[in-house]
Amino acid sequence: MSDVTDLTPDEARRIILRAQGLIGADARKGGVHAMLRRLGAVQLDTISVLARSHELVAYARLGAIGRAAVERAYWHDPALSFEYWCHAACLLPIEHWPLYSFRRRAFRERRYRWHEVPDGVEKLLDQARESGPLTTSDVGGAKNGGPWWDWSDSKIGLEWLLDIGELVCTRRVGWRRVYDLAERAVPPELLAEEPTDEECITRLAGIAGRSLGVANRTDLTDFLRLKGRYAEILDEALLSGAAGLVPVTVTGWPGKRGRPNAWADPAALAAEPRGRHRTTLVSPFDSLIWHRGRTERVFGFTYTLELYVPKHKRVHGYFTMPVLAGGRLIGRVDPAREGSTLVARQLSLEPGLSAAKWADAMREALWSAASWVGCDNVRVERANPPELLPILNTRPDGA
Repeated sequence: MSDVTDLTPDEARRIILRAQGLIGADARKGGVHAMLRRLGAVQLDTISVLARSHELVAYARLGAIGRAAVERAYWHDPALSFEYWCHAACLLPIEHWPLYSFRRRAFRERRYRWHEVPDGVEKLLDQARESGPLTTSDVGGAKNGGPWWDWSDSKIGLEWLLDIGELVCTRRVGWRRVYDLAERAVPPELLAEEPTDEECITRLAGIAGRSLGVANRTDLTDFLRLKGRYAEILDEALLSGAAGLVPVTVTGWPGKRGRPNAWADPAALAAEPRGRHRTTLVSPFDSLIWHRGRTERVFGFTYTLELYVPKHKRVHGYFTMPVLAGGRLIGRVDPAREGSTLVARQLSLEPGLSAAKWADAMREALWSAASWVGCDNVRVERANPPELLPILNTRPDGA
């Protein structure tokens, strides 16, 4: 493979950042929906510290766009996106509806969804058909009264009907899914498409590759959560070229000597990444960093989300957010909010980085995020190194 492109780690990182919409003003064109199409998937999560993750993903790329505008752009009417299983529960462009038919077919065949699927789910479909979109409260509630996983039969039924594509979620209200008939919410031309498993995964591999810019096989299977036969289909799509990605060798990435160790979007290779780097806090569930092994490989940044770690064992904090600046992950901050003050419980610069060089970027990331969520003050409680404290707690010019 003499025509395989060789990339330095820095070149790969810049391509990745541009693919993710984090270099240059062009990434802001088209707003939230264009961003969603660029990323291919935006993960949802119930946790809200400064804001919910899907809002933080938009903020990181588009700047201080109003949070209400972000929500409207995601949950539009008619639907521009829908919620389904990709890397996790994700918002996906509505035009990708046919590409997940492989997963809907697998769920239908399995007829199991963490819980046994109860009888009578057809009644839920009839209710949606007759009464309109449903939430769990319309059908008796989500739980039986026990632990969070003790779902009611109605909740299990609604979720299974969502999994198999009879129902679809194109909006949430009060963070509750609104379930509607797919035939009512999905454009008919998309509903009519039924690509094969091979066609689905081939096209999704291309989408994942373009979103990631440069990716190895693990990155791609993690993006789409593929294993077994589906991962084998992805391998065939990569090797045949059907996915539209080209083999590259990134210096320092794992792989067999003399063989390509990654795949890249050829359009991304053809143009030099240009423009200003974004300076921003990054959600733990952002696709830039959602694969922790990739985060370490690309940025040399070891990251663990510690919210599930017992408090006394946490090193960096409950909801630590990496700080992106200059195309690097320069540090991390554990944010909270007290009234109109953004509080950084704990903040640290990466080892080896100079406080004199990076303090202003860290301050910009904090104060910009504070302004976006409606805070007019920042208080950093602990910082490493400590000389950051007086700088970070001082309002930057123009803030």
